[in-house]
Amino acid sequence: MVASKLVVASLIQIRPLTCAASSYPARLVSQPPDLVKWVKREGGFVHRAVTISHDSTYGLGLVASQHIPKGSDLIVIPDHVPLRFQSEGGDDPADSILANLARRIPEELWAMKLGLKLLQERAKVGSFWWPYISNLPETYSVPIFFSGEDIKNLQYAPFLYQVNKRCRFLLEFEREVKSSLENVKSDDHPFGGQAVDASSLGWAMSAVSSRAFRLHDKKLPDGSREDVPMMLPLIDMCNHSFNPNARIIQEQDAGNSKMLIKVVAEMDIEHSDPLLLNYGGLSNDLFLLDYGFVIPSNAYDLVELKYDGALMDAASMAAGVSSTNFSSPAPWQQDLLSQLNLTGEAQNLKVSLGGPEIVEGRLLAALRALLTSDMESVQKQDLNTLKSLSAEAPLGIANEVAVFRTIIALCVIALEHFPTKIMDDEAILKQGISASSELAIQYRIQKKSVIIDVMSDLTRRVRLLSSKETTSS
Repeated sequence: MVASKLVVASLIQIRPLTCAASSYPARLVSQPPDLVKWVKREGGFVHRAVTISHDSTYGLGLVASQHIPKGSDLIVIPDHVPLRFQSEGGDDPADSILANLARRIPEELWAMKLGLKLLQERAKVGSFWWPYISNLPETYSVPIFFSGEDIKNLQYAPFLYQVNKRCRFLLEFEREVKSSLENVKSDDHPFGGQAVDASSLGWAMSAVSSRAFRLHDKKLPDGSREDVPMMLPLIDMCNHSFNPNARIIQEQDAGNSKMLIKVVAEMDIEHSDPLLLNYGGLSNDLFLLDYGFVIPSNAYDLVELKYDGALMDAASMAAGVSSTNFSSPAPWQQDLLSQLNLTGEAQNLKVSLGGPEIVEGRLLAALRALLTSDMESVQKQDLNTLKSLSAEAPLGIANEVAVFRTIIALCVIALEHFPTKIMDDEAILKQGISASSELAIQYRIQKKSVIIDVMSDLTRRVRLLSSKETTSS
């Protein structure tokens, strides 16, 4: 696999990066500067009860050493402390080279842009941000650093594609960086003359993707502020929870126009409680890809399928639902598929199961329309109604039951694409395996669990609808 080709970085002055994933990685230096003291020295505020400590559930992070009342300021950092990337480049030749390199990075990999700035500061002797950077992890548990075998262990094709895409980007970008720096004078070198390879680039991208926040920063002509990614020293040691006890807010400093970034207690925080922020309603794909962890029973997790007539035919046949419309829809059905972007020039064939919707609205609407021959009933309905699972049986109970049974059959087909069952995965976890192998297996267990949960939900709905149909008849 591509990830296994990533090589060990050798940025001098700092311990070399390794490519192994780790549950509790070491800091970049064995005894880094005190981050709390540095933030205070730079004009920031840290509540006296906020400490850096290991929590049994979350690992290294911020923990309360005593009771903290709701509404208390936990951390405040002034405007000059966050690490940002200035895309303009300025007059400094090194910054201009960095800006030119950043322009070659796809927008979806925005973390690499700020990662270039992070690497520049990491390589710089006497960097203002060294007290912060030296406290960063030496390794990250994201899949770009997994072995080829552990990438294969993920077992989920859409995610494998994303991992390999990032690995290919890093290898290609390494060549671009080396080419751009080939004839640069040492004084103009953005990394102080040090070699930058795919592994060091991967470290920087992972550091940013797992720790940066998008906050208001650059002021626009209309007076509003543009959201930009920035690394927030100390604040970024708050771990994630969907039930957080703290939140980030931005305030303008009363003394000037600069922004203050605060973490405020959302509730009373007790002794030994970790400080937790909500990183967002993200799927396990994004949590693992960007942060290096998996959330069990994640309500936002999804399983991606490709909308395909032959696949839908196979599912409807397996469900005992007769329909010839998937492979050869009627013109009015074709028109509805076009409105749903499931055919035509603007088509997007990715559909999903799981998450808050349970069944993606576009897939639900398509199945409802294709499993009926009653054009008038479909055209009487608003498209949003056809896409809504809460709109109970808009085309009748028999149609709804056929739709749900077809989706349940789709779930069975999706499960069959995994080479192992959950009980097999759980048995492997008991054997004592590497941290990256454990993450890969936990990830695929959660994907299978999403599918099983969708099947259970729709089976329950089929029973309810069938009982209603029996009662009405």
